[in-house]
Amino acid sequence: NALVAKTGSSGINAEYGLVAGVGWATAELVSMRLLPLWVGARGIEFSWQYIQLSFEANISLVHHIIMAVLIWMWTRNNIEKSVLPLIISLLFICSSKQTLLELVGTMFHVSSFGILGINVIVTLLVGLITTQLYVNLCIQDNAWGNPKYH
Repeated sequence: NALVAKTGSSGINAEYGLVAGVGWATAELVSMRLLPLWVGARGIEFSWQYIQLSFEANISLVHHIIMAVLIWMWTRNNIEKSVLPLIISLLFICSSKQTLLELVGTMFHVSSFGILGINVIVTLLVGLITTQLYVNLCIQDNAWGNPKYH
């Protein structure tokens, strides 16, 4: 509720986006990562593969939250038209990130932890840009004198 108090109605909508992002990430975690981690990591031998699965699950959580926020910003009516191409570009990067990572891995023979590092860097960059866009949108909403903020 602190988010709602700080950002007004944008915060309420942001909470819905956060819930959607966490929901998507949870569904992916259960279906793609929890079962292999539970079955494989309980074995006697240690494998770095399970550590990598854990990191990928955390990256995936952040990725889905970023994707939900970008979709929420894309559907806003009061967004500046000059920002829309950037939002659409970030959505394209998010939706095609896994394919591009696999392509880079096969073309340049990058190890699985190298791909993981690239995935972290791309997710952080997209996340930082998305956060900046979100903050600017909240500031813009406040600057318009929306009575919900006063």
